[in-house]
Amino acid sequence: MRMIIKTAAIVGAFNLAAATAALGSDVKPTIVLVHGAFAESASWNGVVADLTRDGFSVIAAANPLRSVGGDAAHVASVVSSVKGPVVLVGHSYAGAVISAMADQEANVKALVYVAAFEPDVGESSLELTGKFPGSTLGPALAAPVNLPNGEQDLYIQQDKFPAQFAADVPEADARLMAAAQRPVNQAALADRAVRAAWKTIPSWSIYGAADRNIPPAAMAFMADRAHARKTVVVPGASHLVMVSHPQEVAALIEDAANAK
Repeated sequence: MRMIIKTAAIVGAFNLAAATAALGSDVKPTIVLVHGAFAESASWNGVVADLTRDGFSVIAAANPLRSVGGDAAHVASVVSSVKGPVVLVGHSYAGAVISAMADQEANVKALVYVAAFEPDVGESSLELTGKFPGSTLGPALAAPVNLPNGEQDLYIQQDKFPAQFAADVPEADARLMAAAQRPVNQAALADRAVRAAWKTIPSWSIYGAADRNIPPAAMAFMADRAHARKTVVVPGASHLVMVSHPQEVAALIEDAANAK
């Protein structure tokens, strides 16, 4: 009798595990959003609103903007805390960050690059910015801020921020973002990639046709090289395409989340 009861319990547990696995296959992935240089987590607010309305769990992670390797380790710790599949989304410099760690996290099912760098091994964000003409970021930068450790932080001049970074965002909002911008360590932009997760993880890409930070030609090149499942170019959109066109960005993220 004891053996029969034990066997029945094992069978019951197996059936429960199978049912749980079946349900788990339909669970929506968590969306982890990573901001880039000169932005911060609130830049995703419109995208978060759309995604949560459609039933997705969302984390807008804080990106330290100190170095590609260090920032990648920080984002990896966020991703590894998620129980279940993840769609990892990076804006601008954060594209380099997610490319550096995503293939080391087994639960990352898709990458979405939002006006973002997709460096190959050995490439830097700075190098990719200059690969094609069109960026006007250099003259818009403020004088570097010297840090106690001898490194330097970069900001965009506040009066130039709206036109340079957020030309299609209402000016009042752009000026608030200029004041709240988070600096990037100058050395981080020159960090050369040691991994390229887009080579093994499916990717999607969206960017604005009027981006003044990363030339649209550079982003087209990177998306094509990564064999993006889908590339969306938003006419007239600035570098802050997720602020000015949150619905289009959220729709592409959901496309990646629902892909089989």
